[in-house]
Amino acid sequence: MSEGLTSRFELVTKTGVQAKKIRWNLTPPLLYEEVIKRGEAMIAERGPLVIYTGKSTGRSANDKFFVRESSSQEHVWWGKTNKPFDPGKFEILKNRILEYFSQKELFIQDCYGGADPDFRFPVRVVTDTAWQSLFAYNMFIHAENIAPKDFSPEFTILVASDFEADPEIDGTRSDVVVAIHLGQKMALIAGTRYAGEIKKTVFTVLNYLFPLQGIFPMHCAANIGKEEDSALFFGLSGTGKTTLSADPKRHLIGDDEHGWSDHGVFNFEGGCYAKVIRLSAKDEPQIYSMTQRFGTILENVVIDPSSRLIDLDDENITENTRASYMLREIENYEPSGMGQHPKNVIFLTADAFGVLPPVSLLTPEQAMYYFLSGYTAKVAGTEKGIKEPQATFSTCFGGPFMVHHPMVYTKLLGEKIQKHQAKCWLVNTGWTGGPYGTGSRIKIAYTRAMVDALLNGGLDEVAFKEDPFFGGMVPQTCPGVPSEVLNPRITWPDPAAYDEQAKKLAGMFIKNFEQFASEVPAEVLAAGPKG
Repeated sequence: MSEGLTSRFELVTKTGVQAKKIRWNLTPPLLYEEVIKRGEAMIAERGPLVIYTGKSTGRSANDKFFVRESSSQEHVWWGKTNKPFDPGKFEILKNRILEYFSQKELFIQDCYGGADPDFRFPVRVVTDTAWQSLFAYNMFIHAENIAPKDFSPEFTILVASDFEADPEIDGTRSDVVVAIHLGQKMALIAGTRYAGEIKKTVFTVLNYLFPLQGIFPMHCAANIGKEEDSALFFGLSGTGKTTLSADPKRHLIGDDEHGWSDHGVFNFEGGCYAKVIRLSAKDEPQIYSMTQRFGTILENVVIDPSSRLIDLDDENITENTRASYMLREIENYEPSGMGQHPKNVIFLTADAFGVLPPVSLLTPEQAMYYFLSGYTAKVAGTEKGIKEPQATFSTCFGGPFMVHHPMVYTKLLGEKIQKHQAKCWLVNTGWTGGPYGTGSRIKIAYTRAMVDALLNGGLDEVAFKEDPFFGGMVPQTCPGVPSEVLNPRITWPDPAAYDEQAKKLAGMFIKNFEQFASEVPAEVLAAGPKG
């Protein structure tokens, strides 16, 4: 439907949006035509769209705000992540964006977050570019066979990518802004072309709403085996969450955002937003194949303008190259987007200090400790000024998107794993034999073998030994993995140097956890690393 009077009236009455032309719920072929006509992207060999996001090649975390208003302010964990925004300034900014929209051709996708029909969340995404409308089509669940006049969004996102905010007028930090008004059920995204802001805004809103309903929102991937055994994969960027969940022996529920309700687990999305820098057709065949097809959006991937061949190894634009594609295009995806209560919960970390065991079994208290810590490590060269490994602690493995206090999510985790008797594991996909620069990255084949074993019962009958520094129980053997790989201390040329490095990292955990020490149960505090 294009711009019929009924649908146009509904949009105006609910959001105040008017435009020169409004394109409703276009499908990928029609959006391709609009993208090319408007000069927004190039078509690469085999059909994906290649777009460039300009100055913003990642999320603008420092430019994200929540309007401080009566319906939500008592629930929001205010601070560095959840920064307050003045309601009056929000109105000024919204009106300026609506004025900007009035001179534009707009694209709208009516869609849902949440695969479980009982918890489906209707969202309307309004964009000033055709390719971002395709992104919304790829990433969310389609509102099929519903006319715009019959679609009642619970939340509306206005994306004005070419509008620059003015800090003096709008109360923003810069010309980029992501402002969320939970009371008005609206978000404003302006000054950035990075489409991940759209996806993460929906995730953030669900992270606020679902805990109020007893649903545990999770920054994790999920898949399901032949025995209907679901598994969750938590982890920050670069830890292997997308790669390890894309297992040809199991059906993929989703790669990034899920809920855990009394029914089981369910995907928030209908697509994947995979990091593709140096993607390997051998090690990650499923994801790689998605970079070679019609309908996929490749963000900031280098392309030869003549041959239209892409180079996934080229990081000249950014390390954060991305592919957006629909889950239904993956051969072994789970069509329902749902699974039973998970039997295994896996926390992934890329330890650049080279001291965490590659796999260890956690008690529920340890699981809550490591979940609340949300550890991984940045390595030299990934960000300006980093000369050696740098610990990163992102609460709940997704700190920037957690609206409530972290203990709200941690308590939900503890309740769910206790009630459903899920096993929890810490898996290190980082370094062994020494820190980054000295040691080597754990082979992905070994990590896959360990994950396969813990999922299929291959570790049920083996001997375990407690790690003296980090407390988890480490299997002494694992099918397909040399036994020495399982003990990181053995892989170091100098065991004393390992001990020193392990104590150093344990101390970082303890120091970071001081902020939660007075709020967690004593048994959770005692479950952490030993300095």
